[in-house]
Amino acid sequence: MRANESELEKALNQPDRAGRLRALRELKALADSGVVRVEPPRPWVNMHCHSFHSYNAHGFSPSRIAWEAHRRGLAAAGVVDFDVLDGLDETLAAGDTLRSKLTMGIETRVHIPDLASDVINSPNEPGISYFMGQGFVQAPPAGSPAALTLQRMKDCAVVRNRAVMENVNRFLGEVTVDYARDVLPLTASGNATERHLLLAYDLQAQKVMPDRARRAKFWAAKMQMPEPEAAALMNDPVRFRDTLRKRLMKYGGPGYAPPDPKNFPTLAEAVEMIRACGAMPISTWLDGLSTGEQDTELLLDYYSSAGQVGVNFIPDRNWNLRDPAEKALKLAKFNEALAAASDRHLVICVGTEMNSATQPLVDHFDAPEMKPHVPAFLEGAHILWGHSLLLRHGGFGYVSPQAEAAFGRDVARKYAFFREVGEQPAPHGNRLPALRTASRAGDCQAVLRALQADR
Repeated sequence: MRANESELEKALNQPDRAGRLRALRELKALADSGVVRVEPPRPWVNMHCHSFHSYNAHGFSPSRIAWEAHRRGLAAAGVVDFDVLDGLDETLAAGDTLRSKLTMGIETRVHIPDLASDVINSPNEPGISYFMGQGFVQAPPAGSPAALTLQRMKDCAVVRNRAVMENVNRFLGEVTVDYARDVLPLTASGNATERHLLLAYDLQAQKVMPDRARRAKFWAAKMQMPEPEAAALMNDPVRFRDTLRKRLMKYGGPGYAPPDPKNFPTLAEAVEMIRACGAMPISTWLDGLSTGEQDTELLLDYYSSAGQVGVNFIPDRNWNLRDPAEKALKLAKFNEALAAASDRHLVICVGTEMNSATQPLVDHFDAPEMKPHVPAFLEGAHILWGHSLLLRHGGFGYVSPQAEAAFGRDVARKYAFFREVGEQPAPHGNRLPALRTASRAGDCQAVLRALQADR
């Protein structure tokens, strides 16, 4: 008996990668036959979705992210995971299956010695910055300097997680967790985050204190709030764990572990690893209010000198705010940063992250605050996809030797070319050999001819 849509969607998050891809192929067949409804195409994108290889609030695998983007008609989507490329092969395979524009990226935190006294985009942590690589099509070769840096990213995250866990264990007393026993089993591929720690503590408390009233009293004391408030929070697991994170693990909380620069790769090391893989170094922008972000022009120029070619934004947290004064300030800074990035022909990457259940699958592109920027968001997504496509099929990526030979320092012309590549339908079948030949040669016109054949 053929599985129904709901069963197949659940199967997209199963532990077995081959099983996930089988379910995706069956869903695609059902959609092609009209049994499963797929929404009409629309110019909306989410290029920054975390999968369960780091943390997705809904437990989505790369295949599930690909399917959700496809059935909602998104023009492009991107999987981005913290500190690992574990979802890379599945992401590429899922994109091929759906003939969708799907990219793979990585996010990490880096130390920037030149900005050691400035808070940038990691609150209360001077010199530490979130940073990304976008458009990976292969992992670095085993034993290479890039592979060692990638492994160090994951190892450093483990060191930081364990430090937080040990601090929280001491504070909570009777509710303690073990990293190997309680935390790692909650992950898809052994890559734990702070949010896995929160889930582990929530589950352990339920195990140690099955009585709900006693548990509410315990959490009320630890989070320093009235018992009725703690009990109400426990009815909403998302809000409860978010509050637990703020009270216990973030800056000022008993579990907070101050950053040690030695536990982070430097910006230069991260950029070198990303470029060694042919991927695109992308800085990340928070809200323009920190000392490091206040001078947007200066910061973007600094990152550009360090090797960035784009900027990542999470729009929802800069305009979708309840407080009018906060919204006005953050929206103005957001608009300023977008304009500065566009002026420099930096590729704009936007998404929602999806590592909290309150974050939507896709931003509200029809909101008045967003509409003016939709063309730039779509351009950025097309460039990320165009880069990924050509890098995978012939090596002609945005930061490749072919691109250097074809465009030199003419960033505007390179930007326009990769945008045009990304705007074309995702190629397959007999178009690929000609595309690979043109990509290897860095022949821009031949690339476009290969993509536009038989249109």
